[in-house]
Amino acid sequence: MIGAVILAAGESQRMGEPKLLLQIRGKPIIELVIDSFRGVVGEIVVVLGHAPENLIPILEKLGVRWVVNENYREGMTSSFKKGLKELKGCGAVFLALGDQPFIGRDFPSKAMDAWRAGAKIVNPVYKGKRGHPVLFDQRLFDEILALQKHEMIRDVIHRHEGERRLVEAEEWAILDLDTPEGLQKVLEFGKTNFGK
Repeated sequence: MIGAVILAAGESQRMGEPKLLLQIRGKPIIELVIDSFRGVVGEIVVVLGHAPENLIPILEKLGVRWVVNENYREGMTSSFKKGLKELKGCGAVFLALGDQPFIGRDFPSKAMDAWRAGAKIVNPVYKGKRGHPVLFDQRLFDEILALQKHEMIRDVIHRHEGERRLVEAEEWAILDLDTPEGLQKVLEFGKTNFGK
C-alpha cells in the first residue's frame, strides 16, 4: 500500500492569514491537496501543528486522519517524521505540502510506476528544478525517522541520489504559496492549466 503524509503544520507568517483555509473554487486549499491523493493512495495522514483547531473540523468532515506535531517549529523534517510513524506499514509514502493545491493529475501514478520499477525516491522536476510531492520507499523510513534536529530530509535524498528518479512535471511542482504574490501566481497557473 502507498500512503501520503500531507504537511499542514506551519504558521503562514508570510501570508498573513491561515493559507490552507483560503478558498480556491469553493474549497479550502488543504481539501484540494487531499483530493489529489484520494482514491490514488491507500492511506492519508495530515500533520497539523500551529492552530490545529482551524483545520480539524475540515479534516473530520472529509474523514481524513490527522496528527498534531507539538514540535512543528522544528520544521518540515519533524512534521514528516510525525506523519511517517503513522504509515510505517506502507510500501512507500508521499511527502506532500499542504499548500500545493494543483498537483498534476497523472503525477502520483507516474511516481508510483517509477517506484515499482525500483526507485527509492521519486521527485517531480520542472525545468531542472526538483519539487514536491516526493515519494519515499519504505526502505528509507528508518533512516528518515533517525534524523536528528540539525539534519534534513534532503540529507537522506543526497545519500541515495543514485536511486532517485525524476518525473517531468509542469510548474505546479515548484510554485511557492507562502506570500500573497505567490498565491496570485498559483491562481493564475490553476486557471490556465486546471480549467476554470
